[in-house]
Amino acid sequence: MESTSERRDPHRPYQSQGDKPMSLSHQRILIIGGGFSGMAAAIELRKLGAQVDLVEIDPGWRSYGAGISLGGATLRAFRRLGILEAFLAQGNASDGVNLHLPHGPLVATLPTPRIAGDDIPGGGAIMRPVLARILAEATRAAGANVRLGCTFSAIEQEANGVQVTFTDGQRQRYDLLIGADGLYSKVRETVFENAPQPRYSGQAVWRAVLPRPPEIETATMWMGPKIKPGVNPVSKTEMYLFVTEPRPTNDHVDPATFADRLRALLDGFSAPTLQSIRSQIGPDSQIVFRPLEGLLMPRPWSRGRVVLIGDTVHATTPHLASGACIGIEDALVLADELAQAGDVPTALSAFEARRWERCRMVVENSARLGEIEIEGGDKEEHSRIMRESLMALSQPI
Repeated sequence: MESTSERRDPHRPYQSQGDKPMSLSHQRILIIGGGFSGMAAAIELRKLGAQVDLVEIDPGWRSYGAGISLGGATLRAFRRLGILEAFLAQGNASDGVNLHLPHGPLVATLPTPRIAGDDIPGGGAIMRPVLARILAEATRAAGANVRLGCTFSAIEQEANGVQVTFTDGQRQRYDLLIGADGLYSKVRETVFENAPQPRYSGQAVWRAVLPRPPEIETATMWMGPKIKPGVNPVSKTEMYLFVTEPRPTNDHVDPATFADRLRALLDGFSAPTLQSIRSQIGPDSQIVFRPLEGLLMPRPWSRGRVVLIGDTVHATTPHLASGACIGIEDALVLADELAQAGDVPTALSAFEARRWERCRMVVENSARLGEIEIEGGDKEEHSRIMRESLMALSQPI
């Protein structure tokens, strides 16, 4: 990866000769939330010698969902975290995204630059629970103190730290608290009284796990007027199907109807491969239905000794396959800045300066792609936003 100097925000002054970076070995850091960004932060901060506690409210540390698509920037982050080999062994990596018409013909292949290295394909996918397990194993191996079935009950700021009371009755002081507890963050709600709430996008996504036919070698999509189905291999034998659907209101959908509803969404696509996939959808397909919501919290993302990362501040719809990416990148950049700053407030300010524009771009461009799909809008604008966004994501963080 690029050097520390290349990753710096160009508007941030370098430290003077008299400034010395903090010793993270003397820093005690709490991470609230054991999702992808929280685990990535724990791994990186332990590499730097920090004392890290991670608390996760779910006693089983479970990750729900089907497959997750990942771009080259995510694989670059995996390489730095030290989990790329595990991903390649347990997931699938491939080059390009094939775009087809509803009746089958291939119309374009979007290139996916090999950002993680010449030897690593430009994208891929994996089962979400498998990726969570890989990160969890790396988190424990890094030496983070993981406490499950636990979260906070009170956060009290001090001049140079934060006192945290936990739901198990313990009370401890930390030099920094990282809120990584997701879209419905309790940390955000507690520390930022007027923080925005998640907003429904008017679109939902269906996902299902199915056997992988030989002709599906990379991410593949069929471009319908308003419905967009696609598949992506998640292993040597499996793939996941995803279908985005306009839904003006966020109504409950009975899980007993999932298979019939998902098959019905593919009725208008006569492509032979997609019809073959449709015929395999059944009660054992691990179908997941999720209304798409988003959130972009204005800066600042920190207050005192509390900083927010990941979906807690920039939850995005999946149109650029970059939600996990930008959350994990947050962890890497925050670790960078804590390692090279003279104090915590300087590090948090520099972290935000490096992350804001990239995360804003992903959230807002993903939302616009969804709007175009809902409206049956301009395919040229859709393609342009996709190309420009993927180019931006290929840049150093």
